[in-house]
Amino acid sequence: MENLSVKEIKDIVQTSSYDQYLSYINILSKDKRESVKKLAMSLSKKLDAVRKEEERLKNMFIIEETLFAEGYKKIGGVDEAGRGPLAGPVVSACVILDKNPMIDGIDDSKKVSEKNRDRIFDTIVNSDIIYGIGISDSNEIDEYNILNATFLAMKRSIAMASQRPDFIIVDGNQQITDINHPQRCIVQGDSKSISIACASILAKVTRDKIMKQYAEIYPQYGFDKHKGYGTKEHIEAINKYGITPIHRLSFLKNIY
Repeated sequence: MENLSVKEIKDIVQTSSYDQYLSYINILSKDKRESVKKLAMSLSKKLDAVRKEEERLKNMFIIEETLFAEGYKKIGGVDEAGRGPLAGPVVSACVILDKNPMIDGIDDSKKVSEKNRDRIFDTIVNSDIIYGIGISDSNEIDEYNILNATFLAMKRSIAMASQRPDFIIVDGNQQITDINHPQRCIVQGDSKSISIACASILAKVTRDKIMKQYAEIYPQYGFDKHKGYGTKEHIEAINKYGITPIHRLSFLKNIY
């Protein structure tokens, strides 16, 4: 390394893999050049961040590991997106894991940027991870109420998975009604369980894609921006243009 320029060393460091970090830190920290020592310090901080993320991901798998220890082999994490909006469907996902996928950045979808949600979504659907997605539309929400429509979407997501889970863990404090799977509720499960976090991302990204498609059909409502939630812009559009077939009439009693 002593015969290389700082730029050359920097290029090597930037393209190095995680398992090379420690050896590079040891080498660069002994270099006489202060700029190279700073590279070692920077790489050390990056290594600490990677280790911290690994530890976080391992902790998010404790619930699943506990269930594995109880004899279950495939744990299905279930979550939904879209309970609160004035328009559009409620979407659920079920992600079934038999090991920790260790997906960098996976967390409750509300804590993850849109760019990273899309990245994680692609990682999940293009891997061997088993998942299913279920949808309950605005008509079903009006007919059955939002809670029952959410359960319907959740049951559909479980049914859509290519394999049957041994055990279901559900985000929130209410169990899914009328299913034969043993299940457990996990409050704030999307930040505590990696399978529920995966489901959270799949449900959120899928629903956002649906609302962007509706934005092309009904451009004056701005569905691509607020995703059907009751923003000022959305309510003003309802008052100006009326309702669409995707609006939830049961949610609009005090608005329209």
